[in-house]
Parts: sequence; C-alpha cells; structure tokens
Amino acid sequence: MTATAHLVSPDSNVQLKHIPTRIESDITKEDGLARLNLLKTELDAIQEELYAAGQHSVLIVLQGMDTSGKDGTVRAVFGDVSPAGCRVEYFKVPSAEEAAHDFLWRVHNVTPRKGMMAIFNRSHYEDVLVVRVHDMVKQAVWKKRYRLINDFEHLLAENDTIILKFFLHISFDEQENRLLAREEDIQKAWKISPGDWEERKYWDDYQAAYEDALNQCSPKHAPWYIVPADQKWYRNLLIAETVVATLNTYRQGWQKTLELMNKTRLEALADYRAQQQT
Repeated sequence: MTATAHLVSPDSNVQLKHIPTRIESDITKEDGLARLNLLKTELDAIQEELYAAGQHSVLIVLQGMDTSGKDGTVRAVFGDVSPAGCRVEYFKVPSAEEAAHDFLWRVHNVTPRKGMMAIFNRSHYEDVLVVRVHDMVKQAVWKKRYRLINDFEHLLAENDTIILKFFLHISFDEQENRLLAREEDIQKAWKISPGDWEERKYWDDYQAAYEDALNQCSPKHAPWYIVPADQKWYRNLLIAETVVATLNTYRQGWQKTLELMNKTRLEALADYRAQQQT
C-alpha cells in the first residue's frame, strides 16, 4: 500500500484548478493511519543514520494557504524524529536586520548542516508569494527571484542537501470550514484573526503566484510535490511516504559509512583495553 503525491516535473505547466484537493482512494483512513505510524518509526531510524553518517543534510519545505496544515504536518509526520537532529524554522515578517539584507540572507543562515534535518514552515518562497500578492516590491524585483531561488537551491544541493518541497493543496471551501471551526473552538481562537478572512479575498492571486513558483522552481534536485490537503490524514500519509521513499535511496551509502565507523571505534576500544592491561 503506497500513496504518491503529485510530482511537479521541470517542464510542467501546473494549473492548480485541475489538481484535486481531495482524493478518493482505496486506502481507508484506518489503514492510512496505521501505515503512517510505521513510516514515522522508519523515519526516526533514517534520521538517526543521517545524523550519524554526517554525509548529507535534509531540507523539507512546507508551503500552503492558511489552514492547509503546515503545523499539523510537522506534528503528525515528524513528531517521532529526535529533536537533537531535527529543527523547525518559521518565516514571518522580516525583522529590520533581515530586511536590510538580500531576501535569502535569513534563509541561508538556518539551512541544515550535514547530519541535520530542517523543516521550513513557510520559507524563502514567501518572497514570491505574499510579497507579490500584496505589491510589497515591484514586479521587476520579485520576477527575478525565481532565478535566484533556483541558484540558491542548486548551491544547497551541490553541498549535499537533500531538498523536498511540499505544496499543501487545500480547497477554498475546506479552508472556510477550518476557519469557522477555529472560531467555534474557544480553546483555539488564538489561531484565528480578521486577517485570515481578509486574505481569502486574494485567493485567486495566491493560486496564480503558487502556480508560477511551482512551474519555475521544481528542478530534479529540489522538486515540488503537490499534496491534496482537504483530508488531513491523507495529506500526512503522502508526505511521509515521499520523504521516506526519497531518503531510503541514500541509506545504503550511510550504512556503509557507519559500518566503517563501527569497525574503527571497536578497534580503538580494543587498543584501549589492551593498554589498560599492560
């Protein structure tokens, strides 16, 4: 049983209105959640090998409209991964210091070092999304950022960063349902503000901005995956399947490195024991 997300190929012409936000699958929710638990356990083991081998870093990018489930994905998919080897970065309005530099300065500063996994809850793509939709910079400025983003991600990949980017594709109606549910839950009213409803007025503009980002910035070394997000459990399952399948292709190399490390450490320990006996 394997579910797959929609991979955006480098020559794609994505039109989000033609990509479903809800999937009718032969996988039941019960089976999907059971499969997710297995994948989380496997991901924990993978992250331990990633950390110990120290050959690669992993960057996970989560983007999507409000309520699409970025926070929920972090908890549901990566919740079992050791915090010693994984961190989450959030990108909100730039500080005065950040705004005084190029738009990628604050991003590069928190990319993962070798052995580490980083999850970007929103990311450098905000600078071709919200900045574009709300006319915060001139068109000539944000249009050239696609090339700069591609160059930046190529630099990371050339330095052994494994990059996976997920667009959480939620429908207009499902977003409304989730916003209303937040209003009704007095324990979580802190999650919602009038600004959330105001942003819905720009839905079509955001969809167009996302389409351009997906189409212009999905090379093989840093692909975008479009994930139907109306069903939370299915969204989580798709992302977990994709991350585990991708990282599994690197495990043989990491395990060979760890075998050599094991041999070296045991030999060093044997030498130490021998010295203690003399």
